[in-house]
Amino acid sequence: QVQLVESGGGLVQAGGSLRLSCAASERTVNFYSMGWFRQAPGKEREFVAAIVWGYSKYYADSVKGRFTISGDNAENTVTLQMDSLKPEDTAVYYCVIGSGPGVQPDAYDYWGQGTQVTVSS
Repeated sequence: QVQLVESGGGLVQAGGSLRLSCAASERTVNFYSMGWFRQAPGKEREFVAAIVWGYSKYYADSVKGRFTISGDNAENTVTLQMDSLKPEDTAVYYCVIGSGPGVQPDAYDYWGQGTQVTVSS
C-alpha cells in the first residue's frame, strides 16, 4: 500500500498561516492527482484542494484565494500553504492520492493519517 505522511499542522490564531506537507512512499508522478481533504468534528469530510499532475489545480470555494497547493514530483511531496486562516478552517487535514478526477472522498484511493489544524478566534 502507498503510505502518505502529513506534517505541519498546529495551532494558530485567526489570520495566521500554516504550511502542510505530505510525503508519499512511492513516486507521486505515477498517480493522476494528489490533494487534501479535511474533516471537522460532526461534519463529513470535504474537499479542500487537489493538483492534477501536469494539468491544473483545484480548490474548494471556501479556500480559494487563501490556500495554495503545490507539488514536487522529484521529492514525492505535496504541500498546502494556508494563509488568512479562519476558525472554520479548524479540522483534521488528510493528504490523498487519486486515480481520477473528483471532489468526493471515494474518488481517492489512498489517505494519510491526518494532521490537526486548529485556528483560534
